[in-house]
Amino acid sequence: MSLKRRLLAYLFFIHGIFLVLAFSFYLSQPLLIIVLELGLACSLALGIYLVNKVLQPLDFAQQFHDLLQDENYASRLKPDSNQEINELIVLFNRMLEALYKERLELGEQRGFLDRLLEATPTAVIVFDFDGKISLMNASAQGLLGVTEMSRLSLPELLQDHAIAAKRELLGSLHDLLPGESTVYSDTEGRRYRCQRNQFTDRGFKRDFLLIDEITAELASSEKTTYEKLIRVLAHEVNNTVAATGSVLESLLFYSGQLRTEDSQDFSTAIAAVRKRNGNLGEFIERFTRVVKMPEPELKPHDLAAMLDGIIYLYRQQCSELGISFNWLQRDELPLLLLDAPLMEQALLNIVKNAIEAVEAAIRSGQQERGRGYVHISLTRNTHEQQIHLSVSDSANLLSDVPHGQLFTPFFTTKKGGQGIGLMFVREVLNRHGYSHKLMTNSQGETSFDILIPG
Repeated sequence: MSLKRRLLAYLFFIHGIFLVLAFSFYLSQPLLIIVLELGLACSLALGIYLVNKVLQPLDFAQQFHDLLQDENYASRLKPDSNQEINELIVLFNRMLEALYKERLELGEQRGFLDRLLEATPTAVIVFDFDGKISLMNASAQGLLGVTEMSRLSLPELLQDHAIAAKRELLGSLHDLLPGESTVYSDTEGRRYRCQRNQFTDRGFKRDFLLIDEITAELASSEKTTYEKLIRVLAHEVNNTVAATGSVLESLLFYSGQLRTEDSQDFSTAIAAVRKRNGNLGEFIERFTRVVKMPEPELKPHDLAAMLDGIIYLYRQQCSELGISFNWLQRDELPLLLLDAPLMEQALLNIVKNAIEAVEAAIRSGQQERGRGYVHISLTRNTHEQQIHLSVSDSANLLSDVPHGQLFTPFFTTKKGGQGIGLMFVREVLNRHGYSHKLMTNSQGETSFDILIPG
C-alpha cells in the first residue's frame, strides 16, 4: 500500500471513531451532533487536502523518475501555484534540460566519431569487456576480409578459414599487450604499424587496436635514402674510375721502355687492373639504373608473347641443368598497355632468380636433378577483370626469410648477390600499378605472383 493510501486510511479511521462517539449525543443533544458531523466532515476534507499537498512533491518526483526511465529528456513538468513546489519543479526541469543537452552533445560526438571511423584509412578494432570485437570500421573489415563480426574474439577469428591469409597478422595483433606497438609485413610486401591501447568505459578498461598501412611511407623513405646513397657512391666511384682509367692508359705508354720479360708482366698487370676498373664501373652502373629509371612509356604489347621469348631464351640452359621450364597455363589475353623494355627486364629478373634458386637447391642436395621445375602461369579472370601472372619454382629458399626483408634494398639470399634485382622489379611493377607478392606455400613451392588489371 502506498504512503498516500495509508495516510488517507488513517484519516478515515480517526474521523470514523469520532463520528461513532458523536452519535452517543444524538438523543440528548441532536443539534450538537449536527455541528460535530459538520466539523468532522470539514476536518476530513482538510486532512485529505493537506495529504495531497504534502505528497505532491512525491508525485512530481515520480513523474521525473518516469521521464528518466523512459529517457524522455525533452519533456518538462508543468509549473504549480505553490511556490515551494514550483521551486522543486524548476529544479527538475533544469536537470532534464541539462540531461537533454548532454545527450544531444554526446549523440553529435558519437555521430562524428562514427563518420570519422568510417572515413579514416586507419583500421580500428574495439573490444568489449570480455575481449569480443564490438566495433570494426570499414578499413579493418577490408583489411581482414571480415564482414560479420558476430561478437567474435581474435582467437575465434584465427580459426576462421575464410581469412587464412590474414592469420599471421591476427596472431601478431593477439600477442600485442596494451601500450605496445609493432610493425608487421605480409607476403605482398605491405607493412603495417599495429598498436594496442586502452580506454575507460563506465569505470572499466577496454582494449582497442589501431592498424596503419605504412607501405608507401616506408617505400618512399627507403627510396629517397638509397637514391641519395647510390648517387653519392656513383659520383665518387665514377670519378675514381675515370681518373684511374686515364692513369692506366698513361702507364701503358711506358711498357715499351721495359725489358721484354718485364714488359709482358707489366702489361698483364695493367690489363687486369683495367678490367677490374671496368667491372667496378659496370657494378655501380647497375645500381644507378634503378635510380635513373625513366617513367614507363605505355604502349600495347602482347604479354604472353613476351613470356614465350623468355622461355625460349632460358630453355636450353634449364635443359642442361636438369630443370623443367615451361608453361603451366596460358590464357589468351588482349594487348596490355605497358613499357616493354622495363617489363621484359623485370620478368627476366624474376625468371632468372627462380632458375638460380632451383639450381642452388639441386647443387646443395635439397632437390634431385631432373625433379626441379620453373612454371609460368598466365590466367585471366573475366569476372574480377584481373590477370594473374605467376612464376613458380620447386626451390624452397625463402621459407625462413621474413616477408618484410624480401623487397628491402640491398638484401639478398644469393651468395655474391647485390640485392638490387627485386628492388628493380618492385620499382617497375609499382610504376605500372601492378600489385605483387613473393611467398612460399606449405608444399615448399615459391611463387612470384603479379596481379594486372584487365
